[in-house]
Amino acid sequence: MEIEIIKCHGSGNDFLLIDEMTNDYSFTEEERANLAKALCNRTTDLGADGILFVMKSEIADGRMRVFNADGSEASMCGNGLRCVARYVCELLNKSTALIQTMKADLLVSKEEEIFPEIPTYKVEISPVSFQTSDLPLNVDAETLVDKKIPALTDELKFTAVAVPNPHLISIVEKEQIHSEIQKDISEFVNGPNELFPDGVNVSFVNTIQKGRIYVRTFERGVGFTNACGTAMSASTLVTCLQGINDLEQPVEVFNNGGKVRCVAHKNQETYKIDLIGNATYMYKTSVEVDLVNPAGFTCGNKEEFTQENQQYGKLQEEVKQYLTLSL
Repeated sequence: MEIEIIKCHGSGNDFLLIDEMTNDYSFTEEERANLAKALCNRTTDLGADGILFVMKSEIADGRMRVFNADGSEASMCGNGLRCVARYVCELLNKSTALIQTMKADLLVSKEEEIFPEIPTYKVEISPVSFQTSDLPLNVDAETLVDKKIPALTDELKFTAVAVPNPHLISIVEKEQIHSEIQKDISEFVNGPNELFPDGVNVSFVNTIQKGRIYVRTFERGVGFTNACGTAMSASTLVTCLQGINDLEQPVEVFNNGGKVRCVAHKNQETYKIDLIGNATYMYKTSVEVDLVNPAGFTCGNKEEFTQENQQYGKLQEEVKQYLTLSL
């Protein structure tokens, strides 16, 4: 079977995009998981954090399903959603669209460039829940906001939030960013444990200055990644609730893959976050794959998006220099 693929990324969080809207592809659930494990393997000609399946929807302009590199399905992916937003908007020749995801139908739109000549899209991150049962997190409390979890560490405080995928967020100092504590905690809560039976994304957040934060994320099903869109969005909201930043005001969020802009909103007792950033195409290619044994796939020629990649490289270099001075 031949499958056309676009390799793309949001903030360096890279994906393989497969279009089921205009191609006559059909995959079982097992085949989707196995494709993700095979094609996303970093030792192959492709490699990625996950696969974005772009599908037809009866209730929206398109539908997104996300499979992580380990074959698990993610309920939401903010960086991936920006890439899907671009693909669907360009396919349908629209500047705004509605994308169906596992838990919600989300608005997306083309935005003013976050950096010269970089396609930029805004996506809605919602619903937001602080109920521990929605992660799930097994503690004797309905919410966990800026509290210690003794079973993990006595050193840090955490906030647990689902957006809708689960996040555990800690505001930390520079020395904690550079320590091994995040790795140790992340591996524990994503292995067999009683606190997070389904695992959890773990983010450490350092405040650079008001309106600017750095976020490093260990992503469930992936490991440490250049960036996680929902983590950056959730981290922005947490800093607003703790008085570090302000609701309704843009926050520049720096990460190892680049930067995004987030705005946290409150409407009565509900929250949502705007995630604004790049949707960069790296190359187009096709793979010949046997769905019974996808690990034996072969990759065709790659058509590079040279100008896009060069411009994002400039953004990354600017961010790298800034973080070297700030962290």
